[in-house]
Amino acid sequence: MPSPHEPGPRGTLRAIALSAYGPTLLASTGTGAIAPIIAVSGRELGASVGVAALLVAALGLGTLLGDLPSGALAARIGERPALLVAALVEAGGMLVSATARSLAMLFVGVVVIGLAASLFGLARQAYLTEAVPVAMRARALSTLGGVHRIGYFVGPFAGSLVVARWDVAAAYVVGVVASLAAFVLVLVAPDITRRQGLGPRPARQRSVASVLLEHRRVLLTLGVGAMWVSGARTVREALVPLWAESVGLSPSQTALVFGISGAVDMLLFYPSGWLMDRHGRVAAAVPSMLVLGLGMALLPLSTTLVAVTAAATVLGLGNGLGAGLIMTLGADASPVEGRSQFLGGWRLCADVGRAAGPLALSGLSAVMTLGASAVVLGVGAVAGAVWLRIWVPRHDPTRASRAMKDSLRE
Repeated sequence: MPSPHEPGPRGTLRAIALSAYGPTLLASTGTGAIAPIIAVSGRELGASVGVAALLVAALGLGTLLGDLPSGALAARIGERPALLVAALVEAGGMLVSATARSLAMLFVGVVVIGLAASLFGLARQAYLTEAVPVAMRARALSTLGGVHRIGYFVGPFAGSLVVARWDVAAAYVVGVVASLAAFVLVLVAPDITRRQGLGPRPARQRSVASVLLEHRRVLLTLGVGAMWVSGARTVREALVPLWAESVGLSPSQTALVFGISGAVDMLLFYPSGWLMDRHGRVAAAVPSMLVLGLGMALLPLSTTLVAVTAAATVLGLGNGLGAGLIMTLGADASPVEGRSQFLGGWRLCADVGRAAGPLALSGLSAVMTLGASAVVLGVGAVAGAVWLRIWVPRHDPTRASRAMKDSLRE
């Protein structure tokens, strides 16, 4: 377990805001602008509904494929240079997608965007883990997650404005501009990981495989917990619109339900980080999964707009309580030596869960009703809460400081 006394600047989140969060806001705004457009782009190029869905999945495929190579690259060149590379690669993927004249070219462009998102995400997590003291780690990382949510929320509005004025390809141009702006901001902003007295990175870097093999127990225990959390979150994203459609809500009503749920989610990112820093990681991890499970179980009981909105809001509350949780747990468990390589494996665990969640929903709904599937998945989320309760405390760096405070009071 990393020491709570790892070196790092003892500043405030405000002091690192420009360097840490500005590029994230820009990059996530660009990705948010193109996310609703990918399927439309495919349809314009003659794709069937199934192929268009495959194009949307290509974004997640790129992220999944990029996790381990991103860890190796960030370890070799450093977190800040990795951010610069990611921004340029993402701009290139956006440009390829904007100019695509075939489905194959569009598929390649979207996969490249996913690869860049993986590198950008890992480098940001490692960047903040290096720069921020343990005492404020959860707040820093939950704020990072909150800023990403804000960008992803704003992006579709920016995309819709330019698409209405020009055409579908214009949304990708927004992505290009956002990626290049993120590159410039990383370039000119202060390097928050630069510390006095640290020498250059060692010439010989450990391989990703050797780091993951050494820490396999963590990945097979706590990493499975991260997989569980990620899966529950993506189930929520798929389950709510499917249930809303099944009870007869219109697309505009479904969008309203998502908007209200998303607003609750976004409002909780800083309280979630404060809770984890003040009372330990379990204080957010377990309630988050329990509330997600409750929301899934309540969803089959809702048949009106108000009731569906209430159930979706419970799900948004559960998701918001866990804002930054996966990144924080990964930072806590990451070793000082081989941190980037470890985080590549950690993010792979989370991304496998992200892919598995909708697959679990699809498989269950093929053999039982959608409502019964929601209840089963809700029970699964509760089981995930039990798993986290067992394994999270073993890697929580705040336990030692809380125990010391308690002994001083005595």
